[in-house]
Amino acid sequence: MSVPFALFTHCGIYEARVQDTFFVADQPLDDGNGNPPAGWGNPYQSGTITVTGQRAVFHDDLGHTVTFHERPGATTFLKICA
Repeated sequence: MSVPFALFTHCGIYEARVQDTFFVADQPLDDGNGNPPAGWGNPYQSGTITVTGQRAVFHDDLGHTVTFHERPGATTFLKICA
C-alpha cells in the first residue's frame, strides 16, 4: 500500500525514515555538490512510498523513483545534513 510521503532531499537522496524504520537508497542521488539532482524539490519532494518487507520504493508525479533497503537495527540516519 502506498502512502503519501515527503522525501527529504536537501543534501541529496540517501536515506528515508518510514515510521521508525530507516532505509538507505540502493543508488544514492545528488548533483555532486551535496544537493538533490536537477528536477528534484529542495528540501523535500512530495510523492508516495510503498514498503514491502525490507524494501521501500518512493514515487512522485514527475516520474522519479528511488528504491531503498532497510537498515535493520538502525536508530538514526547515517548522515546528518547540515
